[in-house]
Amino acid sequence: MAEETVVEKTWRGILDKHPGARRGEPAVIEAAYAEPRLRALFPFPSHGALTLHRNTEFPWSNDLPFIVGDAQECIVYAPLHASQRVLGESLTPREAAALVVAHLPDDCGPAFEGPWPPPSHLTD
Repeated sequence: MAEETVVEKTWRGILDKHPGARRGEPAVIEAAYAEPRLRALFPFPSHGALTLHRNTEFPWSNDLPFIVGDAQECIVYAPLHASQRVLGESLTPREAAALVVAHLPDDCGPAFEGPWPPPSHLTD
């Protein structure tokens, strides 16, 4: 059996509410985890938001859409540098997760271990 990656361990810790794991809105976390493309990214719940990153260590990529909300209502925001900040409002967690997937860059693959920016051999 293959050893778990940092991304897999982090998702498992959040979903299983392990001591020391970051906490987030369970409905949002579960909806994001149900999306295979999001499950491959590094989850970082904080202050009512679920951000997802292409890497596993600070500094974070911070170039992907993110979800703010709870089990009843979510907003999806574009990355901080985008001109259009709100991508969707009044969404269920599943709708929000699907909208994030729809706005991922084409080259957004599994998160790599380490800080941002990616090593040159990953961008060639």
